[in-house]
Amino acid sequence: MNRDAVDDMASSAFEDVGAERLKRKQRLAASLRIFGRFGFDEGVAGHITVRDPEHGDHFWVNPMGRSFKQMRVSDLLCVDHAGNVVEGEGLLNGAAFTIHSRIHMAHPRVTAAAHAHSLYGKAFASLGRKLAPLTQDACAFYEDHALLDAFTGVVLDPAEGEKLATTLGDNKAVILQNHGLLTVGESVDEAAWWFVTMERSCQAQLLAEAAGTPKPIPHEYAVQTRETVGSTLAGWFSFQPLYDVIVAEQPDLLD
Repeated sequence: MNRDAVDDMASSAFEDVGAERLKRKQRLAASLRIFGRFGFDEGVAGHITVRDPEHGDHFWVNPMGRSFKQMRVSDLLCVDHAGNVVEGEGLLNGAAFTIHSRIHMAHPRVTAAAHAHSLYGKAFASLGRKLAPLTQDACAFYEDHALLDAFTGVVLDPAEGEKLATTLGDNKAVILQNHGLLTVGESVDEAAWWFVTMERSCQAQLLAEAAGTPKPIPHEYAVQTRETVGSTLAGWFSFQPLYDVIVAEQPDLLD
C-alpha cells in the first residue's frame, strides 16, 4: 500500500541523458529477450522501439535478422525519422521503420512501441474485432485499444504507417487485422508488458469462445478494473519481475 515508493521507482524524470539512454537500451534488449522466451518471434518479423531521451526524432530498435533470443544492448540501432541509421551496425527492418517512425512522430506521449507476430495475437487479429472484457487482465484494454480493420500487405508505405498511427489515437494498443498486435507506453517496460498481457488476453478469449459462450464483465466494473490494472504505473510495475528474471538468467544481454 506504500504507493509513494512505487511512484518514485517508476518516475520517468531523469537528469543524466547518458544514464537514461543506457537504461532505455537495457530495457529494450531485455524486452526483446523476453519476447524470444515467450515465442513471439516469427523469422525476422517483430520489433520494439524506444525514443532516444536526448534526440526526440531518433529511436532505438532491434536490427533485422538477429534473434530476439540473442539480442544485446550493443546490437541495437539508433535511427532518425528520415530512416538513417545514425548509430549501430546491422539491417534496418523497413516495416519497423515505417510503423514506428510514424507512431513516434504522431504521438509525443509514446516513448516505446512493441509489435510482433505472436501466435494468439495474429489468430485473434484475423477475426477483425476488439477484445472483450472477459477477464480482469483483459480489462486493461477495455475502451483503450483500437482496430485497424483492413490488411493491405506488409507495412512499407509511409501512408500506411500514418494510417496506423492515426488509428492508434490515444489508446495503449491497436489490433492490426490479419496481422497482429501493437502496444505503446511511456516506457519500454510498459509497452512490453501491455504486449505480453494482450497476447495472453487474446489466448484466453479464443479458449473461452471455443469452449462456450463467455460472460463479459459489465461496463461499470470493466472501467473500474481498467483504472487499476491498466494504468501506466500498473504496466510499468508488472514488467519488473520479468526484467529481473531475464537479467539474472541472461546477463549477457547487457553487453
